[in-house]
Amino acid sequence: MKMNTKKILGIVLAAVLAVTVCTACGADRSASATMADADSASVQTQAAALTATESKTEETAASELFSKRDLSGDYDASEAVAITLTGSSAQADSDAVQISGSTVTITAEGTYLLTGTLENGSVIVDVSKEEKVQLVLDGVTIHSETFAAVYVRQADKVFITLAEGSTNVLSNGGTFTQIDDSNVDAVIFSRDDLTLNGSGTLQISSPGGHGIVGKDEVTITGGTYQIAAANHAISGKDSIAISGGSFALAAYKDGLHSENDDDDTLGNITITGGEFVIQVYDDAIHATDLLQIDGGSFDITAAEGLEATCIRINDGVIEIRASDDGINAAQKSSAAVPTVVFNGGTVTIVMGAGDTDGVDSNGNIVVNGGTISVTGNSAFDYDGTAEYTGGTIIINGQTVNSIPNQMMGGGMPGGMPGGMPGGKGGMGGKGGFH
Repeated sequence: MKMNTKKILGIVLAAVLAVTVCTACGADRSASATMADADSASVQTQAAALTATESKTEETAASELFSKRDLSGDYDASEAVAITLTGSSAQADSDAVQISGSTVTITAEGTYLLTGTLENGSVIVDVSKEEKVQLVLDGVTIHSETFAAVYVRQADKVFITLAEGSTNVLSNGGTFTQIDDSNVDAVIFSRDDLTLNGSGTLQISSPGGHGIVGKDEVTITGGTYQIAAANHAISGKDSIAISGGSFALAAYKDGLHSENDDDDTLGNITITGGEFVIQVYDDAIHATDLLQIDGGSFDITAAEGLEATCIRINDGVIEIRASDDGINAAQKSSAAVPTVVFNGGTVTIVMGAGDTDGVDSNGNIVVNGGTISVTGNSAFDYDGTAEYTGGTIIINGQTVNSIPNQMMGGGMPGGMPGGMPGGKGGMGGKGGFH
């Protein structure tokens, strides 16, 4: 059941990823509307507002994204309930752990230390809405042929902590047989807030679904993640916030995906540091509302690199190889005009041949700082306004002093640049891509 990471990505990730959630594309999004409803004056007014740096309020909100417990990953092994996975079943000396064959159900708040192997089973958390649970994975292997390896049915919040020096392997066999109305479709599936932290390694293979799904907030503050998924690698309904970790993500849909079908003002992704290698067939990072990058290192091969209504890049080193748009601000949220804002960092975009754009906005583009280098037929394409107040723009090797608006014709490229994993039918049940 060991995951073949060479066949998943062929690259090893290492570094730190961090996140900041803001409430808008810029300082003011109260007047935001679709581009179809915005006249020229209102577009220019909003574009001007977007040139401002983050307000003190936004910075405070960012600092409050992660609780001390999110960040620490600490636990006391002597106080934790030990759960030993024994192949076809498990052992635990606690009334809070119910064991039925290969299904382990945790029914009370506390910290649980898991070791061993579960060959075809699941760990389920089912506690009251006011209770928090910490699952410490210390050399755990869990495979479920027809369900999630870890399922959070109910809790206030669940912390999955990767023990120092441990390698943990979770996988699904390619199908999901439902046991309730949750529509479980991921190797780790949580109906409530989910935090992953610690310094160990987590390998996930999901040949028939997603890697990690949180139906509320997903927070990641540490660990090494190697995920191969038929759908999204990591999905958070309301938000994804990452403040640390190393990520190798291979997926046939998106790498990081945040979308709330019930409220299009949610679905935010914020990243403040770390190192990512993302190879996907759709979007590397996709948010409905706001995508903000405050730091980190990104090596992206995708159809589209970054997509959201509002995209703000404050820092980081971002390399994108794309067959469609490198960065795309599209009208996915009713809360704001699509806008891309560059305040800092280094962004390098290499586009495939044909009708492709390096930076595409259905609204505005604002460049306040940083270095943006685009190689391709069309560097920038925008429907609203463009404002250039600072930074460096390089197009096909030539430094320019304005933001051109260009749309080049042509067919789609013949394939993904940089190479992708093999066909979808080649995903193995336990070992990732074969």
